[in-house]
Amino acid sequence: MSQEIKITECPRDAMQGIKEFIPTQEKANYINQLLKVGFDVIDFGSFVSPKAIPQMKDTRELVGKLDMSNTKSELLSIVLNKRGAEDACVFDEISYLGLPFSISETFQMRNGNSTIEENLARVEEIQKLCVTHNKKLLVYISMAFGNPYGDEWSSDIAIKWTEKLAGMDIKYFSLADTIGVSNPESIKHMFLQLIPAFPQLEIGAHLHTTPDTWEEKVKAAWDSGCRTFDSAIKGYGGCPMAKDDLVGNMPTENLVSFIDENNIASNISKPDFAMSMQAAANVFPS
Repeated sequence: MSQEIKITECPRDAMQGIKEFIPTQEKANYINQLLKVGFDVIDFGSFVSPKAIPQMKDTRELVGKLDMSNTKSELLSIVLNKRGAEDACVFDEISYLGLPFSISETFQMRNGNSTIEENLARVEEIQKLCVTHNKKLLVYISMAFGNPYGDEWSSDIAIKWTEKLAGMDIKYFSLADTIGVSNPESIKHMFLQLIPAFPQLEIGAHLHTTPDTWEEKVKAAWDSGCRTFDSAIKGYGGCPMAKDDLVGNMPTENLVSFIDENNIASNISKPDFAMSMQAAANVFPS
């Protein structure tokens, strides 16, 4: 099994919940700095309704301001439907389309304005577009570790939907701990069930954590064979439905420290990462 980690830095996830609009050039300056670090993927924007997420209304303009001339990072944008996917596919700079797929019916309606079955049809449409336009479709299995709505949930349900989507030739998945309820046992169970059964798939972790639970979650995923992790500098962002205000994205600096302590191979440039940490302080409210 590979001992090298793949990291997706998520400025889009970090920014989208901020009410005050961040100027497009300011976003571009920050993401251009991130492009120097060596992250494998940058989740930079989303092609969704500006009414739903006003902070991301400038994603089209933002693409043109990003310097892709000297980076190994690939760009990912979030889409929620066929129209958003068509908009994203126009841009050669974008490699991945990320589609949330909630296994909670309530959250799927709130987040995607569709039922799970309707979203399944969207997956099929978007996958066809990705094949046509040489894009990679990444499906986030959201609410993978539980939901706050009382909808039926079990790890078997999350595993079942991953298996079903894999049967549609989806190759990239991220198990999303949407509200931060995962623990080492549930993380191990999910990855130990899925990774050996689907060695041809890339199954990553989008973990939301509190300051005192991040390490045990990363270790559980890593020890269970997960080699792909999402994170955001300083842990900005996360899910507003989480009951604990301390729940946020996996802080990238913590992930980097885990890499160092465990002698894990990565492409991270420490000087450029340090500059990105400084830049983040200017972009995000304290």
